[in-house]
Amino acid sequence: MYIPFSEIDLSARVWIYQANRKFTDEEVGILTETLKAALENWEAHGHPLTASGKIFEHRFVVIAIDETKELPSGCSIDKSVHWLQEIGSRLNIDFFDRSLAYLDDNNNVETIPVPKIKQAVTEQIITPFTTIFDNQVTTKAQWMKRWKTPASNSWLSRYFSAQTAS
Repeated sequence: MYIPFSEIDLSARVWIYQANRKFTDEEVGILTETLKAALENWEAHGHPLTASGKIFEHRFVVIAIDETKELPSGCSIDKSVHWLQEIGSRLNIDFFDRSLAYLDDNNNVETIPVPKIKQAVTEQIITPFTTIFDNQVTTKAQWMKRWKTPASNSWLSRYFSAQTAS
């Protein structure tokens, strides 16, 4: 059962799928409608899942499930992955490339290849205060508080520790 993202419980489990490029406005509409239709009938072992999904920053698809009502199964989670693979294939979008880090550069999403992060820190392209998208959050509450976070508060913090130690 689909519900608006604003209404899903703060404890809802989230999955964040990052796109390898910015969506057009038309693609946001297609993704939104496709996601809403898929989530409306999403179930685990014949039981409806209370779920939501929304597009953010023209770059991220966030799917949430209220696990207090029904737990997703491995098969239902796999099904959501297949939806994104299918729509990604149709729109030429890769939602599964984990080789990029995402930065918020004055409200503009920028990417940097993960192997180049150390160099970007050294060159101060990324500083401890650079806002990054932490797509490793697991609940809506975490998403609200930590999805956009200073690099020093994220998985990138180890690069700053190494920099000050040198």
